[in-house]
Amino acid sequence: MTNKALINKDRALAQLLQEHFGYEDLYAYVRTFGCQGNVADSEIIKGILEEIGFNLTHDIKKADMILLNTCAIRENAQNRAFGNIGAIKKYKETNPKVITALCGCMPEQEYVIKKIKKSYTFLDLIFGTGVLKSLPTLLKRSLKGEKMVIETGNDALGLNEGLPVKRDSDFKAFLPILYGCDNFCSYCVVPNVRGRERSRPFNNILKEAENLVEAGYKEITLLGQNVNSYGLKDGFKENFAALLLALDQIQGDFWIRFMTSHPKDCSFELLEAMAQAPKVAKHLHLPFQSGNDRILQTMNRGYTRADYTRLLKYAKTLMPDLSVTGDVIVGFPGESEEEFEDTLSIVNEVEFTSLYTFIFSPREGTPAAEMLDETSEEAKSQRFNKLISLQEQIAALRSEKMVGNVYKVLCEGESPNKPGFFVGRTEGNIIIEFPGSADKIGSFLTARVIKAKTWRLEGQLI
Repeated sequence: MTNKALINKDRALAQLLQEHFGYEDLYAYVRTFGCQGNVADSEIIKGILEEIGFNLTHDIKKADMILLNTCAIRENAQNRAFGNIGAIKKYKETNPKVITALCGCMPEQEYVIKKIKKSYTFLDLIFGTGVLKSLPTLLKRSLKGEKMVIETGNDALGLNEGLPVKRDSDFKAFLPILYGCDNFCSYCVVPNVRGRERSRPFNNILKEAENLVEAGYKEITLLGQNVNSYGLKDGFKENFAALLLALDQIQGDFWIRFMTSHPKDCSFELLEAMAQAPKVAKHLHLPFQSGNDRILQTMNRGYTRADYTRLLKYAKTLMPDLSVTGDVIVGFPGESEEEFEDTLSIVNEVEFTSLYTFIFSPREGTPAAEMLDETSEEAKSQRFNKLISLQEQIAALRSEKMVGNVYKVLCEGESPNKPGFFVGRTEGNIIIEFPGSADKIGSFLTARVIKAKTWRLEGQLI
C-alpha cells in the first residue's frame, strides 16, 4: 500500500495537510535521545507518520515536520535535548509552515512544560510517552490553528497494541513487553515519566515475535524497565521465564535478548530458563548501581550486595560462559570513600564484561535530589576514573583469554574505524571486527579471534 493510499485512511487529516503545505510529497525528520525504549517509541512514531502520508528523511533541512523524542533520565541528556530544541528554531523561522514537535520523557515533567511555554514558543506539538496513538489527532488540532498542542499524563495509559512500526533495522528488532515501572528508585524519574507498570498480553508478544522471525529478523530484544516483573502485577499465569521459554520454541535461527533486568526480581527460575533456552543469548544485563548495602538501601533498590552476587554465582554455575554487564552510579549523595571502595570490590569480584558507568545526576522530583551531597565534583570524577580504569583492566584480561576462540557473531555493518572491516557481535554482546563484505550484513557468521583489544577484538571469518 502506497503512502497516498494510506493517507486516505484519514481523509480529514489528509485535507488539512494539503491545505497547510499546498503539496502532498511531505517529509518528516525524527531524532531520538535516550534508551532502547525511546528508540522503540520512535519506530512507532515513524510508522504512524508514514501511515498518515509522510516520507522519512535523515536531512532536517528537507523536513516538513521535525520531531525530537527526548530522554529525562540524566541531566546531560536533557540539556542536550534542550540544545537541539533551540537549534530547530531557525528552521521554523525560515519556513513557518514546518511542524515542530517534542515528545518522550521530558514533557512528562511539569517544570519542563513550564520552561517550554516560556522559552520555546515556536513548538507546535508537545506530547508524552503514553499518547503515541494520539499523534494524528494532535496533528489535526495543530493544523486547525491551536497553538502549542500539549498532551501528557500517565494516569490511565494503555498499551501500544496494533500501531504501525517502521523499524530502523532489517535484522535487529526491539520488542516491548511491558511499559512503566513500579520500583521508585530514589534517584530515578522513570515511574513519573513512563507511568505505572503494565504488561502486554502474552499471545500478542508471541505473535509479534513470530512475525519478526518470519520476516528474517535475527535478533529480537525484549524491552521493559524491569522485564523480570512481566505479568506479575497484571496476574498473568505466564511470568517472564515462561515467556522466554515460549519464544525459544519459535522455529528459526535467531537470538533473544532482553533489557533491563532488575536484581530485586531476578529469580533462579529465570536463570534456569535462560540456561535451558538455546536461542536466549547468554548475556545478562543486571544493573547493580553500588556495591555498598547502605547506599543500595538509600537508593531503594530492594536487594543487598549478597543477594546480587548470589544470583550471579548461581547463573554462572548454570551458564559458565555467561557474559554479565551492569550499570553503576558513582557519587550518590552521602557516598563515602569507603563505600565507593565496596563498588570497586564488587566489580573485581564479578568481573563484568562491560559496565555502563555514570556520575550521579540529581533529577527534579526524586528523593535523591533533596539529599545532602557534600562530595565535591572533583572527588566524584576521581572515583569515576578509578572505576573506569579498573573495568578496562578486567576487560583487557577477558579479551586476551578470547584469542584463538571461535564465536558465532551477527554481522551488524561496516566498522567505523577500519576500512574493509565489518563489525560482528557475539552472543555475549562482545564486538569482533573482521575483513568481510557488505553482503554479510544481517547474517550469522563464525569468527576466530586473532587479536585482543580492550573493548573490541579482531578476528577472521571461518
